[in-house]
Amino acid sequence: MKILLTNDDGYYAQGIKQLKDALKEDNDVFVIAPDKEKSAASHSLTLDFPLRINKKGEKEYTVDGTPTDCVLVAVHGLLKDNLPDLLISGINHGPNMGEDVTYSGTVAAAFEGTILGIRSIAVSLVGRDNLIFDSAKIFIKSFVQSLEKLKLHTETIMNINVPNLPPAKIKGISITKLGKRIYRDDIIRNVDPRGKYYYWIGGDTPIWEKTRGTDFEAIEHRRISVTPLHLDFTYYDEVKNIRKHIGEIRKGFKDGF
Repeated sequence: MKILLTNDDGYYAQGIKQLKDALKEDNDVFVIAPDKEKSAASHSLTLDFPLRINKKGEKEYTVDGTPTDCVLVAVHGLLKDNLPDLLISGINHGPNMGEDVTYSGTVAAAFEGTILGIRSIAVSLVGRDNLIFDSAKIFIKSFVQSLEKLKLHTETIMNINVPNLPPAKIKGISITKLGKRIYRDDIIRNVDPRGKYYYWIGGDTPIWEKTRGTDFEAIEHRRISVTPLHLDFTYYDEVKNIRKHIGEIRKGFKDGF
């Protein structure tokens, strides 16, 4: 299988190197990643300056842009004549669970791959320090081998979070939904050496609502979380609700003229 790897931690991050190591024996692997860390870049594109691409090795490139830029450069540029069968974004240094997927450059790269018609996976290691990649590597290798049998819908993005534990301590695999984070973020205000104020977005380690079947619950129980995401953000129950009141909305609109 031809596989494109990218991430938001940057080309030099250990996670993407470990991912390539896990897949290179059985697959044709290309790495196209940001030249520096782009965590929390979300689904952003670079529109205010031209992108620079540098070849770092055989089938390996850096892009001085976002994870989404990397996917576009790959599909419309470097690999346009021989597109990948699969895109994997990661292994991210840190979790991507719950609403945090909306900030994640890792998940955004997988979304972009899916938009462009390529099966895509985002994989994250739930830890910050002393990262143990073995469990994530073994699972992703197995998951890739099973893809043909899964027959995933073309608009599905697989968001995978793996506990930062050795394989022997992983308790299993859970198919999950996104959890709900309890936000405790803060804005830190300080003064620089020139007397000007600056602001730093920070916060404590996130905590989560205790809800059954979520990605957070799976990780809490030392299980690998596999969450299918979908390109269609439409809230269909709310569509039905609004349709019931469309007459009132229409009347109010006409009365405004």
